[in-house]
Amino acid sequence: MTRRGLLAGAGGVALAALTPATAAFASPGAALSVRGADVSFLPQLEEAGVRYRDRLGRVRPVEQILARAGATHLRLRVWVDPPAGYSDKARALYLARRARMAGLKIVLDPHYSDFWADPGKQPIPASWPTDLPGLRRKIRSYTRGLLRDFARQGTPVDILQVGNEITNGILWPVGQLYLPDGTQQWPAFTDLLKAAITGAREATGPRPRIMLHIDRGGRLADTRWFFDNIAAHDVPYDILGQSYYPMWHGSVAELEANLTDSATRYGKPILLAEISYPWTLADGDGRGNIVTEATLLPDADQFPPTPAGQAALYERVRQILLAVPHGRGLGFLAWEPEWIPGVGWEPGAEAPNDNLTQFDFTGRALPSIRAYRRP
Repeated sequence: MTRRGLLAGAGGVALAALTPATAAFASPGAALSVRGADVSFLPQLEEAGVRYRDRLGRVRPVEQILARAGATHLRLRVWVDPPAGYSDKARALYLARRARMAGLKIVLDPHYSDFWADPGKQPIPASWPTDLPGLRRKIRSYTRGLLRDFARQGTPVDILQVGNEITNGILWPVGQLYLPDGTQQWPAFTDLLKAAITGAREATGPRPRIMLHIDRGGRLADTRWFFDNIAAHDVPYDILGQSYYPMWHGSVAELEANLTDSATRYGKPILLAEISYPWTLADGDGRGNIVTEATLLPDADQFPPTPAGQAALYERVRQILLAVPHGRGLGFLAWEPEWIPGVGWEPGAEAPNDNLTQFDFTGRALPSIRAYRRP
């Protein structure tokens, strides 16, 4: 599985003709108030026999280890009709109940797909319509129903992502942002976003904050291109979400420059909705990993792929978020820090991220979990 995505057709050029939102939007001034992780593989790993230990070697559930370290949120992935055992609504509801017991809030990440959706693919669920009017109705009702179900069981969603890494659109080809012939479908794409947001606002229970999430953590020009167009099409949202994987998205200096620019340009709190970094170059399941050489890491001299280097990277990210103008560095969510060997990214496949976790191959917490502490 690759999590790489290219902003096809955009060319990384900001729209000079647009007037983006600026500091007219108020900031809640809650720097680092969101500190958490996406642990959507956790039930499968536990079923495979994996057990986790804190820094002192005590066996505990992952969500409790993270909460005791200072985490505030769990992010939960939801697929519409995935392969058996993977992250469907029932599994997400189950993890939400565990999050509540640990005192954690919920970030919900519906992919609006039967399986993986990212910048390289955003397939329409097999059971959904394939025309724009039908998809607008479906994404609205589906989002409304998801939030209703979480609220009904006493685990209301705090932050709702409208899609996962939507840099190139959602629900392809209808909401595909960049078609192979170079056509850009901003009206159809943003209509679908607005329909989902309308559904979220119609749901019973507390109203979640809405996040739009792309994968351009250190890419300033691409971030401007996307969110300038979002502003031009009047898409309402509360949080600007980014993925930041240094091997794909640039150095920490580039991340800092992009977050600083976005905070003043759009006046929104910024959440690193996905982040991870290697603690080793070893391969836990012997079946191949994404990061196999330090040369793939732009700041490997400062943050080597060791437990200490990983911890230092997370500390530097904390510093960057705390320094974002106007307190708009909302926080970070580590991506699948518990995904040690035991479960593949699809049935029969490997775990290509098993050296990007915050637990070693035996399930013991690494020093980087200190990053969840209060600022």
